[in-house]
Amino acid sequence: MFYRPQDGHPLPHNPFNAIVTPRPIGWISTRDADGNDNLAPYSFFNGVAYTPPQVMFASTGTKADVDGTKDSMANIRETGVFCVNIVEYAMRDAMNASSATLPHGADEFGHAGIEKASCDQINCARVATAPASLECRMTQMVKIEGENNFVVFGEVVGVHMRDDCIKDGRFDVTTYQPLSRLGYRDYARVTDVFEIIRPDD
Repeated sequence: MFYRPQDGHPLPHNPFNAIVTPRPIGWISTRDADGNDNLAPYSFFNGVAYTPPQVMFASTGTKADVDGTKDSMANIRETGVFCVNIVEYAMRDAMNASSATLPHGADEFGHAGIEKASCDQINCARVATAPASLECRMTQMVKIEGENNFVVFGEVVGVHMRDDCIKDGRFDVTTYQPLSRLGYRDYARVTDVFEIIRPDD
């Protein structure tokens, strides 16, 4: 089948999110100018550069009590920093609980029963037990097509890795099984890996 997104599609549910999969989940922690912590998962997330290391995530919605966006974006506009926490399979329920729509200024860490720790390089909280956390300084916030669509780019200025996830000098994803977003209400976890050697290596 073929369809043009501007015309809609004949399926019961939008297939776009099921096509662009799996997507890593950026569990974004921020702090507003008044010191209130926020935590929310975003599945439009990825790394985008090695040197310096940089990441991006996109927000595609809005809240009634925030000006034209969501809490994460509003906080980053105020402070210029954020932290990306990696979601392991064991924390899937806590991650889901942190996605609840709460009043602006509410603390999702407390709401979802998640232990927090301080970041080292930025004024922000992080998920204390996450397999890894990336402390970021915003480099760009870009408005893209769509009424409430924004992309944030950040330079990674600090990296936390849980010691049990480092095996033989490598960060071993099978130790914690990263959670990824699929389409609809579906998720997956990484349990097996294999190696492919590039022709030029």
